[in-house]
Amino acid sequence: MLYRKLGKSGREVSILGFGCMRLPIKNGSQSAADILDPAKGIDEEKAIQLIHYAMDQGVNYFDTAYPYHNGKSEPLLGRALQGRREKIMIATKLPAWLVKGEEDFDKFLHEQLQRLNTSYLDFYLLHGLGRQTWSRMKELGALRFLDRILSDGQARYVGFSFHDDSRIFKEIVDAYDWALCQIQYNYLDRDYQAGREGLEYASSKGIGVVIMEPLRGGGLADKIPGELQALWDSAPEKRSPAEWALRWVWNHPEVSTALSGMNAMDQLKENIRIASEMRPNSLSAQGLALIDRVTDTYKKMLKIDCTACAYCMPCPQGVNIPQNFRLYNELTMFQDPEITFARYNRFLTPEQRAANCAECGECEERCPQHIKIMDELKKVHPALVR
Repeated sequence: MLYRKLGKSGREVSILGFGCMRLPIKNGSQSAADILDPAKGIDEEKAIQLIHYAMDQGVNYFDTAYPYHNGKSEPLLGRALQGRREKIMIATKLPAWLVKGEEDFDKFLHEQLQRLNTSYLDFYLLHGLGRQTWSRMKELGALRFLDRILSDGQARYVGFSFHDDSRIFKEIVDAYDWALCQIQYNYLDRDYQAGREGLEYASSKGIGVVIMEPLRGGGLADKIPGELQALWDSAPEKRSPAEWALRWVWNHPEVSTALSGMNAMDQLKENIRIASEMRPNSLSAQGLALIDRVTDTYKKMLKIDCTACAYCMPCPQGVNIPQNFRLYNELTMFQDPEITFARYNRFLTPEQRAANCAECGECEERCPQHIKIMDELKKVHPALVR
């Protein structure tokens, strides 16, 4: 296992982090859609076996959050780590959207400490910050709360996970002495949300960068369209699509660790093997060119040429226009529609979905790509609603 420093914290973290959002489940297909189904319980025996194997192979960064697996992820990880707590680092996240008053900060933290069966957290993150949640967190005193839990030792380091554009990302980075941030990044999402610009900006400030969705929820690893698989097969180095995707992320020296939601032993073993080999800037020029060709081929499959610049936002009705278009594009880019349906129907609120468009036209006036947004939104909801 290879390790990198997590920014200014100086902590040595395994470049492979164990993400506890997609643990194996009981009575399910283990598809991404099933794993995200809150009605399906964790297969505790298999999950603990995976966690213990990962620890024995040198994985020392374990990431969870309050809502994962319908609230069951944190307690499972706490049970799995009994007697092994000092050997690893736990990162979990405050559910920022559930905080209604300043007293809720302590309420959730104490509940999470109990769930995880620990007296302290190595890393505590504000979960899912964006423009609106960041504004609320500041108003409610989140930064004072972070100062306090650092002072009293309930958290050793603090950070945030992020879902918005690079402009608000930089504002958040500059607002506090963060130890780490967690962003989505993969070869298809180079300019999505924080993107490469945010990755480099955070790193330049000494902030450790944790990558989520390096395989885009499994979309870059499984059920690859034929023309994309043919490109991978053309490489002299015979690697799985998952390996190419992980190597691309770890090729960036700014990346501290990449989280993988591993729910099967073969996935875990493959990822551990790659994480024992992949050093920064070690991909060949030919390998990087191949990944660029794959990226371009995926992009040609787009139904809507939206760059997710977010100039159309905020929508007066609350519609998340870039995310609606992104999910609509996924129907043709990937061959696992169930996970796309799950993301639209479970993770977008009714007001954020395309059907909430009131056709005011403000978004089209601001779109630099001149997309006929109102017409395109009319296609999204019928295609994705379930």
